[in-house]
Amino acid sequence: MTTIAKLNALVLAGGQSARMGVDKGLLEYHGQPQRLFIYNLLRAHCDMVYMSIRPDQQEEFSSDVDCIVDQNKYPGPFNGIMSAHLLYPAHAWLVVACDMPLINRKAITRLIAKRNPSSDATAYKAKDKTIPEPLFCIWEPRGLMAAHDYLENGISNSPVKFLASSCLEIVKPLRDDVLVNINHQDHYRNLVKSIKEKNCND
Repeated sequence: MTTIAKLNALVLAGGQSARMGVDKGLLEYHGQPQRLFIYNLLRAHCDMVYMSIRPDQQEEFSSDVDCIVDQNKYPGPFNGIMSAHLLYPAHAWLVVACDMPLINRKAITRLIAKRNPSSDATAYKAKDKTIPEPLFCIWEPRGLMAAHDYLENGISNSPVKFLASSCLEIVKPLRDDVLVNINHQDHYRNLVKSIKEKNCND
C-alpha cells in the first residue's frame, strides 16, 4: 500500500524576470501582486503554503507569508523546487509558477483530485503540447529524490526533460489557456486588457 505524502504548496517567485524587465511576481492581473494571488489561492487547498524566493527578496514579505529561501544549489526553476524538497524531503509539493496568471481555483482542485501518489509527479499537459508543464505540477517525494540524483549526475537542469523520462501522471486541463505564462511586457498588457474586458462582460 502506497503511503500518501503530505502535500505542501510552493509559489515559485524567485526568478530574475529578465525578459519581462520587472519582477513578474509583482505584476497585477487580479487586484493584487500575482505571487500573493497564487499564494492565497493555494491556502484553500494545502495546510502549508510557501513562497519560494531569492535571499535578496526576504524583506519584501510580511511575517504572515511563509517563505523558503533558495539555497542556490541548482540553476533555473529546480533551484526553488529542490530548496523546498531539501527542507521537507518527506513531503509532496504542489508547485505553481508566479508567471501563470490564468491559474484558478478550479484548475488547482482538478490537479489535486487527479494526483497519483505512486507516480513521480502529476502534471498538466495542454492538448497542443508534447511536453508536460513542470511549473504547475505535483511533485512526489520519490520524483524529487530522483530529480536530485538527476541533477547531481549533471544530466540536465531542465524540469521538463526530467519529467519526460519519469513515471508521470498526465492530466488534461479543462482549458489549455490556464497554462499560459507571461514573459514580456506586451503580453502582460494584452492579457490585462483581455481580463478587464471579460470582467466587464460577465
